[in-house]
Amino acid sequence: MSAAADTTPPVAARRRRRTARGRRVIPNLVAIVFCAVWIFPVYWMVNTAFKPRSEILTATPIFFPQHPSIDNFIVAITQTGFLTDLRNSLIVVTGTVLLSIVLGFFAAAALSRFRFRGRRAVLVAILAVQMLPGTALLIPTFLMFNSLNLLGTFAGLVLAYVAAVLPFSIWVMRGFFVAIPAEIEEAARIDGAGTWAVLLRIWFPLVGPGVIATSIFAFIAAWNDYLVAYTFMKDQAMYTLPVWLASFTTPTTGTDFGGQMAGSVLFSLPVIVFFLLIQRNLVTGLSAGAVKG
Repeated sequence: MSAAADTTPPVAARRRRRTARGRRVIPNLVAIVFCAVWIFPVYWMVNTAFKPRSEILTATPIFFPQHPSIDNFIVAITQTGFLTDLRNSLIVVTGTVLLSIVLGFFAAAALSRFRFRGRRAVLVAILAVQMLPGTALLIPTFLMFNSLNLLGTFAGLVLAYVAAVLPFSIWVMRGFFVAIPAEIEEAARIDGAGTWAVLLRIWFPLVGPGVIATSIFAFIAAWNDYLVAYTFMKDQAMYTLPVWLASFTTPTTGTDFGGQMAGSVLFSLPVIVFFLLIQRNLVTGLSAGAVKG
């Protein structure tokens, strides 16, 4: 009797563990299927980038390059406009990230740390603007920028991207501002800290994860955009890399799939590297902004 009592708890525990593992099987299988579906286009892009032309256009798909080559990367790098458009993308992305951080930081500080008439209406307006699709605002923005002579300029393109990402930036950083205890600010002011000292030494470090999250969001939005860049920029010498990728397709020669996939790999590398470097801060910033405030 005592022996049965000694063995019963481990048996029950093993059964509970088996039941728990059984319950996790289906969610794990679903997660694996979703990951495979999401990753496969990326894999096929890289796979095609290393294939020679004879292995790309085949009736039977070739899942692994039989004769891997970097010729497509050489074609992409030597393609007309690569370095120029890379420089243009860096200019536009840098301006977008910096301006969205500065404007978003001060706007979030004003909406969370100060009380003024119309504050709630501004918050509702930010949420409403964030829900609008970007394509719905393309034509009005185009007409407005045309009247202001901002079309075909880097400043106009940066302002268009900042307008698109600013509502999200404000909302995420506002969550961090709301979470800052008022006692910290009061203690700093008692010690003689002025408004700028509080802003730089108290608020900015505590809102840092939100700043990083919004900067990455602004970076990805400006780096990946094709439609606004193609619509707003008149001179080909001022195109960005997403527009440059379209140059691999011409009416006369068709599409150079190998060169385009190699260009896509090169185009994706900065985003992947940035994401891997700060993914933890990005997840923290997004989750904090979602639940606070």
